[in-house]
Amino acid sequence: MAIRLLGLLLFVFSSVTMAAAKIDHWQTPQGSRVYYVRTEGLPMVDIQVSFDAGAARDGQQFGVAALTAALLDTGAGQWNADAIAQRFESVGALFDVSASTDMVTLSLRTLTDKALFDKSLETMQTILTKPRFNAADFKREKNRTLAALKQQEESPAAVGGIAFSKVLYGSHPYGHQTAGDMKTVAALKEADLKRFYQNYYVAANAIVVIVGDIPKEQAEQTALLLVKDLPTGKKPDALPDVVIPTQATQQHIEFPSTQTHVLVGLPVTYRKDPDYYNLYVGNHILGGSGLVSKLFDEVREKRGLAYSASSSMSPMLKPGPFTVGLQTRNDQTQQALEVLNKTLSDFVTQGPTEAELTAAKKNIIGGFAMRFDTNKKLANYVGMIGFYEMPLDYLDTFQKKVEETTVATISDAFKRRVNLNALQTVTVGKTAEKSAK
Repeated sequence: MAIRLLGLLLFVFSSVTMAAAKIDHWQTPQGSRVYYVRTEGLPMVDIQVSFDAGAARDGQQFGVAALTAALLDTGAGQWNADAIAQRFESVGALFDVSASTDMVTLSLRTLTDKALFDKSLETMQTILTKPRFNAADFKREKNRTLAALKQQEESPAAVGGIAFSKVLYGSHPYGHQTAGDMKTVAALKEADLKRFYQNYYVAANAIVVIVGDIPKEQAEQTALLLVKDLPTGKKPDALPDVVIPTQATQQHIEFPSTQTHVLVGLPVTYRKDPDYYNLYVGNHILGGSGLVSKLFDEVREKRGLAYSASSSMSPMLKPGPFTVGLQTRNDQTQQALEVLNKTLSDFVTQGPTEAELTAAKKNIIGGFAMRFDTNKKLANYVGMIGFYEMPLDYLDTFQKKVEETTVATISDAFKRRVNLNALQTVTVGKTAEKSAK
């Protein structure tokens, strides 16, 4: 019955207006930060526990953070992976663990009925505080990771992404992929995962997010229960600053493919960046809005040089990558790259037009409410706000901040932050043979 009910509810929007998304915030006695939003109407709750324990904390053991996260729900307390899965399934709950560059997040969606809620919460708390890290599970997950890394060698997109991160960040913790590489993952041992877990999965490093139809008192009890068996520990030291490149480079990786993948960019923006809204809106116009962006129009519509062309801003704790990318036929690579660079250069030097800005604002603001119109989406936003210590009124002020951007402020931000003389370029594909004279 619980499974059928949750399955039905997954198809129902939990309407949450921005004004209703009031975020309460407090700390547990052990120093865990808690963020809570009461949403009424559906008997469910989304719970997240995040740690500053992503790939940026790998040190030289690239992949240890991701592999540690992958092992959490393969065995905990008295239960193996099958028993854990059965416990969640029996109460209609959904559980997941994800790892990224900055963080690791354990996520639970469960019904609020006391018996169902208590069982799912107990299971999550055990996974969080009593993971086994046993030898058989470690070997299986490690081999799975190595197989995935090996398979990436056959993907020009993956090869390009890895090379692009390295050229943007060098030896900075952002310079390697979350999963690690073949050499470092192969060298990992169970003890490495246990040590990483002990160092980073501590209460002082935890952010708890609770969004759903439970009262604040229950949310307080839930947060306390989740972290009570974690050692207090301490927050990790701040990540080193990113050294922004000052000179342009271009790297080509030969690959036996019919298409060449092109990536151009720089580290640019971070979550609490005062230029964030100008960079965000500007990028939407440049290449972040899909079929109506300037890049798509210049590269695809006008010249047919690529199936798609786009750009993205990826803010993180430290400046994340501003990436402009496309795929094109090998024999069109140089022409496509020239059009990409000219479009980017024109945008940085001239900025958007008033018409482009008006259309972008209408699109961004008009679609903003849909980004958190379910409990889960809202929980993800609250998790971002909590982890990056953003203002609690972020959701309420977002539209106003977007509306305040102007052609002049966007142009100024791009001129200051996107150095056209320091762009890093990576291409992956087969060098086109020159025609015989």
